[in-house]
Amino acid sequence: MSRKVKFITIGAIVLLIAGMALYPVVKKWLTSDEIPSAPPTERQQRNALHVNAEILEHQSLDEVFRATGLLIPDEEVDLAFETSGKITNIYFQEGTHVKKGDLLAKVNDKPLQAELKKLEAQVPLAQDRVKRQETLLARDAVSQESYESVATDLETLMADIELVKARIAQTELRAPFDGMIGLRLVSEGAYASPTTIITRLTKMAPLKIDFSVNESQANFINPGTQLTFTVDNDRNVYRATVYAVESRLDQNTLTLMARALFDNPGGRLRPGHSASVEVNLKRFESTIAIPSLSTVAEYGRDIAYVYENGYAKQVEITKGLRTETSVQVTSGLYPGDTLITTGVMQLRNGMPVVLTDLKEPGREY
Repeated sequence: MSRKVKFITIGAIVLLIAGMALYPVVKKWLTSDEIPSAPPTERQQRNALHVNAEILEHQSLDEVFRATGLLIPDEEVDLAFETSGKITNIYFQEGTHVKKGDLLAKVNDKPLQAELKKLEAQVPLAQDRVKRQETLLARDAVSQESYESVATDLETLMADIELVKARIAQTELRAPFDGMIGLRLVSEGAYASPTTIITRLTKMAPLKIDFSVNESQANFINPGTQLTFTVDNDRNVYRATVYAVESRLDQNTLTLMARALFDNPGGRLRPGHSASVEVNLKRFESTIAIPSLSTVAEYGRDIAYVYENGYAKQVEITKGLRTETSVQVTSGLYPGDTLITTGVMQLRNGMPVVLTDLKEPGREY
């Protein structure tokens, strides 16, 4: 090893030992809680940082889960005929409400009506035969077999009539539930088959809201859980109730699908809207909460500053629940402390400060 390299190595070791020895002193200087007892001098006040502050008090804090959901109809179906044929009549108007059982459209049923009339014409004669055979059977003039033969013929005829009526019913398109008719996709005279969509029927009230829940919140979302939601371009806050959750987490996203029900009075909201969902998971009573911007991380610690006798005093805090704008403090701050809420990044322990604005408990701002 050369003499030069040897000197460099020894110098590095000396600097390392000196740094280790001085570290506690430097750390204590940086994090010292000691605040001058005397108020800042006039010169210090002129150079002091102007800040805003608030006096802390106990308050309630809600743990809120937020998600984006989708409004879907309670019931929705694409309507089509059960049989094939030429469409002879369309009775609905697009975009209108219909009642369950309303006749919406019809295909040609003339051949079936003719067949029905033919079968119904045979009923009186078949009934007379049964009555005659019944009378003769009572007198032992005919066999039981002869009577059962004509009775069977009558039952077969009646079954054929019911079958034709059922086929006629298949030529009628009726609303399966109350709802709003969508756009018409066919015209009268068109040939329709069971695969031809005539229109769409949507039940507008109630509406369902589908949303996903993170794995950590899954146990808090159960049937009966209340939630609120908003939609774009609408300032109203709506309330809904969870009525069903999926049986298991999605293995790819580790989320749980939940579904809530909203009454949708008057059909004000339409399916397809996205919804900003909020669920209050838990409420913390009598806790300390501070603005998120009033705390910083430094040297692996979370710190905040309180106003004390004209100076900024650094305090180490322990954080709990976080919300969009606030953070819960479980230790380090207490009711009555004057928390500095602005200029936190510029503050140092013991720095002179001037309160520009002070929020006090119980006052409206």
